[in-house]
Amino acid sequence: MGKISWMKLKGSQNLRLRLLLSTLSSTPILIEDIRADATWPGIRPHDVSFLRLLEKISDDCLVEINETGTKLKYKPGIVMGGKHLIHDCGVIRSIGYFLEPLILLGLFGKKPLCIRLRGITNDSKDPSVDTFRSTTLPILKRFGVNPEGLELKIESRGVAPGGGGEVILSVPILQDSLRAVTWIDEGMVKRIRGVTFSTRVSVQFENTMIHAARGIFNRLLPDVHIFTDHKAGLLAGRSPGYGISLVAETTSGCFISADNSVCYAQGEEEAEIEDEAMQDLMPPEDTGEQAAGVLLGEIEQGGVVDSTHQGLLFLLCALCPQDVSKVRVGKLSPYGIEVLRHIRDFLGVKFVIKPDPSTETVILKCVGCGLKNLSRKVS
Repeated sequence: MGKISWMKLKGSQNLRLRLLLSTLSSTPILIEDIRADATWPGIRPHDVSFLRLLEKISDDCLVEINETGTKLKYKPGIVMGGKHLIHDCGVIRSIGYFLEPLILLGLFGKKPLCIRLRGITNDSKDPSVDTFRSTTLPILKRFGVNPEGLELKIESRGVAPGGGGEVILSVPILQDSLRAVTWIDEGMVKRIRGVTFSTRVSVQFENTMIHAARGIFNRLLPDVHIFTDHKAGLLAGRSPGYGISLVAETTSGCFISADNSVCYAQGEEEAEIEDEAMQDLMPPEDTGEQAAGVLLGEIEQGGVVDSTHQGLLFLLCALCPQDVSKVRVGKLSPYGIEVLRHIRDFLGVKFVIKPDPSTETVILKCVGCGLKNLSRKVS
């Protein structure tokens, strides 16, 4: 075995993205100075949990962390996939944090992936599991992913700080590679769908959120349906909370999403929870109105995806065959810009970025890196 050449990186930012691209491009990475100057230096529990997840779905991957946790060596293995896998995502970050990289890795596995994830299903930091089901999965189908076997099933809800939610993710393998797309027509909004949830609080909270959101949307279009999903008992997780996830479908088949959830403080903030915390929680009426406002803001920005899905869209374009992909997005999000930079470093794919002043959107073009699923079983 020859000497391994490590790609040297610094800092803790975009650790999940770096590990994902390292695995997809089979590039060993060495990351130093991970939160070296922080009060609690080194990698966080959710970073460790993500590394454990990579170990679960891969074969022959190597992870080395030094004593202080400020230096990480990661040599990717072969993504195996597999059924009946279980992973506890912890309660620092929600399940949404783990889903995006997991879906991409599952496509390039040896066998179809079916994994049960436990933890927080809805929080205000990461996209909720409802958004993944209603918006992320249709984006994958546009790139030629087989809709059969692509599914996210919500077994139980869980909000911070206790968690207790559970979902089952199924991802089929790509038979060869993704399909390059030309996707620049965002169309007009024709319908709005949504779902509210509540755990360990009154079901009336959901009706209030729906009424508030519909009060804004019904002035603009008639086709608005928001469903309720009240969980009780064991299906409600360990903490009280409520929230709403909204998705706008356009005439050209684009899905624009926004979500909002309310729960008690998370992680280190737990010690400060007293009676006044309850007063600080956003009332359900404001939660519904805020989610509706965010969705209208995303629609106004333009583009074929919302700002939270820009990173995923760019990754899918970069992983396409060596053919031109062309997509339109609204204002580039900071995370989207970071994704473009990391794609250039890991995959060698550069995007041509051209602003469109007439619609205040941005058109991006690239030639994919031609990643094929070489680890699949050839029958």
